[in-house]
Amino acid sequence: MGKHLDRFRLDGKVAFVTGGSRGLGLEIAEALVEAGAKVALMARRPQYFEEAVKSLPDALCIVGDVSVETDVVKAVQEAENKLGTVDILVNGAGVSWAAPAVDMPAEKLQQVTAVNFYGTFYACKACAPGMIEKGYGKMINIASVAGLKGEAPDILDAVGYTGSKAAVLGLTRDLAVKWGPHGIRVNALAPGFFPTKLTEKVIPRVTHALQTHNPLRRAGIPGELAGAGLFLASPASDYVNGHTLVVDGGGVAG
Repeated sequence: MGKHLDRFRLDGKVAFVTGGSRGLGLEIAEALVEAGAKVALMARRPQYFEEAVKSLPDALCIVGDVSVETDVVKAVQEAENKLGTVDILVNGAGVSWAAPAVDMPAEKLQQVTAVNFYGTFYACKACAPGMIEKGYGKMINIASVAGLKGEAPDILDAVGYTGSKAAVLGLTRDLAVKWGPHGIRVNALAPGFFPTKLTEKVIPRVTHALQTHNPLRRAGIPGELAGAGLFLASPASDYVNGHTLVVDGGGVAG
């Protein structure tokens, strides 16, 4: 390959992907493996890996709950013991709970925040020491366009999800400033509506709105986030830090 395409290669790199057993996390993990990386996937239940191992038979599959810091620490340690120091972290684990804001149960708000925000921080914290020692690392936090703007309740009525994803964007900027001097680049992806298990009940409801208001007149399709993830994981983005890359067909721009 040419010198520019070579900057997208990840040969010899180790990636740790939370929520990597399915959906957008798995899509990005597949792209990292295609670029040459060794990958460890973390998910809450062993059965979640059944689909992932079909496309990533060599992936290291680790069971754990990202909302429990000790689980995250153990998972990162296992990945580093078996594969080497983590070079690339992708925080893909995420959950949501739909309810009108005035009826949002406190325990559901806490659960969503524990996975989406605390889980993201726990993984960043666990991977940082190895990256600091190396003087290089890439952290990619999967946020959402929901963290950038409010949504009408008939489009998305999940205040815990929206609030936690906005917190992830703030965390991304702050860690980018704090850890940039150590060679760690911390960036975020903010996808729009993509067909995943998390959105399977939402997509049918928003299809008309997307066809009417989104500049590309549709939701995202499988494969359209992988390239953005690969870019942020690779040396091609070495001077990108603290940035939120929006992948939503132009919806936020409109």
